[in-house]
Amino acid sequence: MKKVKAFLKRKNIEVSLRRYGVDAMGAMAQGLFCSLLVGTILNTLGTYCHVPFLSATVVTVHGTFQGAPYEVAYTVGGLAMAMVGPAMAVAIGYALRCPPMVLFSLVPVGWATNVLGGAGGPLAVLFVAIAAAEIGKMVSGETKIDLLVTPIVTILAGTGLAWLIAAPIGRAAAWTGEMIELATSLRPFWMGILVSVGMGVLLTLPVSSAAICAAMGLTGLGGGAAVAGCCAQMVGFAVLSFRENRWGGLVSQGLGTSMLQMGNIVKNPRIWLPACAAGAVTGPLATCVFRLEMNGAPINSGMGTCGLCGPIGVVSGWAADVTAGLRGPVTGFDWLGLALICFVLPGVLAWLFGLICRRLGWIREGDLKL
Repeated sequence: MKKVKAFLKRKNIEVSLRRYGVDAMGAMAQGLFCSLLVGTILNTLGTYCHVPFLSATVVTVHGTFQGAPYEVAYTVGGLAMAMVGPAMAVAIGYALRCPPMVLFSLVPVGWATNVLGGAGGPLAVLFVAIAAAEIGKMVSGETKIDLLVTPIVTILAGTGLAWLIAAPIGRAAAWTGEMIELATSLRPFWMGILVSVGMGVLLTLPVSSAAICAAMGLTGLGGGAAVAGCCAQMVGFAVLSFRENRWGGLVSQGLGTSMLQMGNIVKNPRIWLPACAAGAVTGPLATCVFRLEMNGAPINSGMGTCGLCGPIGVVSGWAADVTAGLRGPVTGFDWLGLALICFVLPGVLAWLFGLICRRLGWIREGDLKL
């Protein structure tokens, strides 16, 4: 056992919740952001701002599938979105501190896993990339022909595991997202509260709500509730802590992440109440009143106002649904709902609830200082 522990330590293999559940998942979200989400943003800009370079086809792929020819056209954003699997896998490998040969070998592993995983591909990539990375690290530098052994072992282990488990994991993740969406449609009020507050809490915790939403493929009304809850946390904390952190805190939390408050939450958990209460109000408003659906890339459901990704996801979903004939033109009521749920109400409600908490002595001066 001592030899095994010494070997794992030498290979920098740490089997822990923090390494896999926080570091790897957080990196996975970054990979998603730099591929799928950025690609979605570029496509949305090309569509709404009429930028020829962003809306024009830059690459066309021709091929044959089961004897029938096919043709796929990609915009700049489309190319970025197509590379989501490799981007996630490499990001996870980077978080696990893989040697270069292992890291680069995760590119085909990520692509194969995401394709085999279908709608739940991101969750499958998380598991398979972690396993392939750790196996690759075990053999890295152990032979005189490392240049061949390391990439071959990493790719075979990763793609073999993907062939075995990617599809079941993907189906399970997609099923979970579908059940949340179905439950939200049937019980929009209570599920609006549950999804909004739950995803908002996950956003502020040191885990990746974006990766979780992407893994489950959370869209539709459930995605809208998730957007509401995440915006409530980010805008809520930004406004709530304005007297302590001023404009720098407003921007870093409102457009960055409410996770910056995690240290303060550990010291005084009651500072979390105003943002959570705001999400409990905006969630059912999103699902019951404004029928706010997030039908863009699922990662947007867990992003909130980070880089305005939540609202961008809603808008890109509108564009896609209008083009597909799934909904009518976007109305002023839709834009009003988006503005109220994502920006106005989270700030106003968190400020009001925060005022009550301050008067009760639950939040003291300096408790929210970054």
